[in-house]
Amino acid sequence: MLDTMRRYGLTLAFFGILMTGMTALVNLLTKPTIAHQALLQQKSLFDQVIPASVYDNNMQQECYNVTNESLGTATAHHMYVARKGGEPVAAVVETTAPDGYSGAIQLLVAADFHGKVYGTRVLEQHETPGLGDKIEVRISDWIKSFANQTVNGANDGRWAVKKDGGMFDQFTGATITPRAVVRSVKRTALFIETVPAQLSHLTPCGAHDE
Repeated sequence: MLDTMRRYGLTLAFFGILMTGMTALVNLLTKPTIAHQALLQQKSLFDQVIPASVYDNNMQQECYNVTNESLGTATAHHMYVARKGGEPVAAVVETTAPDGYSGAIQLLVAADFHGKVYGTRVLEQHETPGLGDKIEVRISDWIKSFANQTVNGANDGRWAVKKDGGMFDQFTGATITPRAVVRSVKRTALFIETVPAQLSHLTPCGAHDE
């Protein structure tokens, strides 16, 4: 009986080690592919928020960790710098609208250093289906209304939903969500204006990401 149990135990242990090894091997072989696909998806998002004619560098290779209350949370956000002829001309920032109806909304905002917003896309949201989720470009074109709009300072009242006297549409039955997004995009654009002055002091991505 003991020999049989020992034999079964060794067999199970062998298959356990074998499966663990195979899982590790598959992960090792697929990791580069997964990473490559993630870069392609990110590049596709960049192409949606900033025109290719604006920059000539590889923004994905110039990433910085930025921490500022304008970005919605106290945690670091990723910022990618666009350059033209070696000179910084704009930035793409992962930012947060903390006051969405169903929680924080993660956004990608591209703007130059003079308040001009090139584009915005939603990275993550949990808003009410059929109402707040209209911020998603796959559902409506509302998010595209930020393209080529300029923020003229912190007191620019145009940067609000129409219900609050601004220029952006709200959704029927859902004002909180678009209001949160408009505020976040405005704050982020104003933050991006400050980037040139602090660029040399920023921490590159990866320095504390490990």
